[in-house]
Amino acid sequence: MPMTAQRGDRRYPLHIHISVVFSLLLLIAGLVLGYFNYRQTTEIIFSSSDKLFERIQEAVRLDLEHTYEPIRHLLSLLALGEAAQVSDLDARLTLLKPLAQALRDQPKLASIYLADEDGDFFMLRPLRTGALRERFDAPADAAFQVWSIERSGDVVEASYLFFDGSLNLLARRPRLQETFDPRTRPWYRNARDDGGQITTAPYVFFSTGDVGTTLARRAGMRGVIAADLTLADLSATLARHRVTPSTEVVLFDPQGNAVAYPDGSRLVVENGSVHLARAEALSPALTALLASDLQGRRQGVMTLAKRRWVVSRSHLQEGGPQGLHLALLVPEDELLADAYRIRWQGAMITLLILLLCLPLGWLASRLVVGPLVALMREAEAIRSFDFSYPASGRSPVLEIDRLAVAMGRMKETLSSFLEITASLSAETRFDALLTRVLQETLDISEANGGLLYLIDDDGRLEPHGLFLDGRAHALETHGIPGYARNAPDLPHWLGQPASGGDTAVVSLGYDKADAFRSLLSSLDSPRVHLVGAGLHNRQGDTVGVLVLLHRDTGNEADLAMLRPERIAFVEAVSSVAALCIESQRLLRKQKALLDAFIQLIAGAIDAKSPYTGGHCQRVPELTLMLARAAASSDEAPFRHYRPSEEEWEALHIAAWLHDCGKVTTPEYVVDKATKLETLYDRIHEIRTRFEVLKRDAWISYWKGRAEGGDAERLGQWRDELLATLDDEFVFVARCNLGGEAMDEADLQRLRQVAQRTWTRTLDDRLGVSWEEARRLARTPAKPLPVEEPLLADREDHLIERPDSERMPDGNPWGFKLDVPAFKFNRGELYNLSVERGTLTAEERYIINHHIVQTILMLDRLPFPPHLANVAEIAGGHHEKMDGTGYPKRLTREQMSLPARMMAIADIFEALTAADRPYKKGKTLSEALGIMAGMCRGAHIDPELFGLFLRSGIHADYARRFLKSEQIDAVDVAAILAKAGLGDGQQIGAATGRDVPTHL
Repeated sequence: MPMTAQRGDRRYPLHIHISVVFSLLLLIAGLVLGYFNYRQTTEIIFSSSDKLFERIQEAVRLDLEHTYEPIRHLLSLLALGEAAQVSDLDARLTLLKPLAQALRDQPKLASIYLADEDGDFFMLRPLRTGALRERFDAPADAAFQVWSIERSGDVVEASYLFFDGSLNLLARRPRLQETFDPRTRPWYRNARDDGGQITTAPYVFFSTGDVGTTLARRAGMRGVIAADLTLADLSATLARHRVTPSTEVVLFDPQGNAVAYPDGSRLVVENGSVHLARAEALSPALTALLASDLQGRRQGVMTLAKRRWVVSRSHLQEGGPQGLHLALLVPEDELLADAYRIRWQGAMITLLILLLCLPLGWLASRLVVGPLVALMREAEAIRSFDFSYPASGRSPVLEIDRLAVAMGRMKETLSSFLEITASLSAETRFDALLTRVLQETLDISEANGGLLYLIDDDGRLEPHGLFLDGRAHALETHGIPGYARNAPDLPHWLGQPASGGDTAVVSLGYDKADAFRSLLSSLDSPRVHLVGAGLHNRQGDTVGVLVLLHRDTGNEADLAMLRPERIAFVEAVSSVAALCIESQRLLRKQKALLDAFIQLIAGAIDAKSPYTGGHCQRVPELTLMLARAAASSDEAPFRHYRPSEEEWEALHIAAWLHDCGKVTTPEYVVDKATKLETLYDRIHEIRTRFEVLKRDAWISYWKGRAEGGDAERLGQWRDELLATLDDEFVFVARCNLGGEAMDEADLQRLRQVAQRTWTRTLDDRLGVSWEEARRLARTPAKPLPVEEPLLADREDHLIERPDSERMPDGNPWGFKLDVPAFKFNRGELYNLSVERGTLTAEERYIINHHIVQTILMLDRLPFPPHLANVAEIAGGHHEKMDGTGYPKRLTREQMSLPARMMAIADIFEALTAADRPYKKGKTLSEALGIMAGMCRGAHIDPELFGLFLRSGIHADYARRFLKSEQIDAVDVAAILAKAGLGDGQQIGAATGRDVPTHL
């Protein structure tokens, strides 16, 4: 089995293997060290990152605790004091100093406020920025703002009080229509219900826009004290802990709202209302992380937003009722940047070492494998069947040197074997093949003579060729005998290989040569070395014996030709020769079988109907006669028509099968001799009806006599009616013959006769086939007795055409046919009214349809390529040069030359055939005169018709196939002139070329 190079099965030169092995150790060492360093560095970085993440989380946790714990202590102290439980503004103002000091000590506090169950509210807010002072319209040097709400029943007193840094009152502004009620706020309700301290979820402070949270707790039995705590410093804390430039770190609540982010400006979103940004909206990586199922505190590596990230996520208790979540994401490529750098540095160092060492290994390996490279190139040349490549030189390495010698011998053997194989395979003629087998085998084996025996169908060994000293010799000259397989005098060197045994190698002297002594005499040698090799086919059966003769000169060189390897080579050549011989034999037999089948089919068609006579057997003869004349002509129309043997074979087959479609044509249509004939002649039915009418005339006569009528008058009436009926039947019978054309008067009289009626008293639907019964059922049955026309065109006379027999436009074969609506119309009046001949339009279509069937049948046959145009040649003999023929309406330009030859041969044979029962064969001059008219009418090819006449084909054919009385004088010039072909000069004279006369 041939081996092909696969992607995973490549082969490389030996010097590459040596170089690779030399370098591979360095490469492996470098890769192992580099990989080890990379893995260790990566593990160190990951380990360090874990600790770094823990420190960041601890820092954020401590920052939250340091933010919340002091405020919690402050609220606890304030809630325990009695001052927090006062119920009027003046009493609450006494709290300004401690509250203001607390606000100064805790910059993260945004405000401190008190509320009680009556709805009173007291807030102290530091005005740390000009924006806050501007927002509340505070005096320029205001440092604190007090928002006071006091309720007494339905009366609400609210005001803003502004104080400077020394807590001196600067301004007081009342607030009208105050709607704020602290009792409705979540921090108030949660603190009252909880009893301890509560922390709200982070939110955006309305007054400052900062992100913060509210801490609150009950103060006594009636009140709640609370403080607003800003978380802005947490964003700065996160910004300080960004590990790499692309690090993402965010603090968010359980609802996913971002509380702290390195870029604090993105925490607050304004789109109709002010609220916290969603954490997943801050970056695609955070979006992917929060959409994942990472729960609780967890660290690892994840692919987020098409990038690998080292991820850490943890939960913090502070920051709200449910605490806060911290998410930290660091791009793996940025985190491992140093590891990558170390890895590539190691790879570059390893590569540099390899580059320095490769030339040394390369040079050393080239010195070793140089001779092998030469052998490889020689082998590649042999693989490409190039045996001219020079042989490689010798090598000091013993194994390589022996390989070079063996390679040279193999090349010589292969070259010789392929030459003889190609030579034998190219020969297509059997006799020439046998000569070539002997010739090539003698040349390649350097034998002095050769003899070829083949086993015939009777099992005898018969000689088929003899070569001595390079020349062919007649077998009869040397008296070379044939042998039966079991003949007692059969030489063992011939019988052994003929029986399937091993090749016989013997030394044959003159004293034991017997019938082959003349061979030794011709070789001028008293002794020969004889090699008898069997020829075996594909099944292993012996088909012959190849005998090689070597002169015995006494030299050692003679024995060298008989070495086992030379004998094996002869056996291999014999195997090829046997296959070629067997193939040619099979091909000859198959061609003979095919030709026999073809002629069998043609003979069957001719035998099927006497109306075709020997048409299918004579048309091939006439076609080939015309083709030979065209092939031997030097005139312009035929100058390039030089058919090959394969083209002759195609023409031969097409000519014999040109009417094979007639096997599908019903005989009763082909043989229709009268108009009313189907499977039988229906004129007998018509005659019976006339007989009935005549009986009715006699019955009416006797009935009239019985009723007392005038005998003379009744007799006259009877005789006139009988005479009329006889005359009308004679007319109908003459119409039925179709020998004369029907004119309008005949058609009118036929219609008048058809109007006569006769009385049917029996049911015509009894005893008929189911198919006829189905047709009769198209019309309702009339009650008996019933009057019917003498000649009828009934509904049941119409035979529908199946859809499978319709030929649509655009069919794949290119048929252009006018298909009648019905397959048959057996109407009596319709058939008798046919103007010419006996066939209706439907029947004429069936007759013409045989050419369609011919094309379809031939198109289905698996012809080899050189016979692919058989259907085109056979199917064109009813086409006309003007494109009005059938079945494809081809013009002259669309038809091949052989197809146009077929048309002329078909017409001429049909006109001159004398074995048709329905007509006499035309004389030679009559047939040619008709064809001349057809030529002028562009029905047949004018150039071929001229060649047909001028080459004398018509006369040659007439002498072989026409009766003597048909052969009359033919004025070729006059017929050519009638055909419009000029003055009748010779245009088709033979050129002397060898034109095949057989196939």
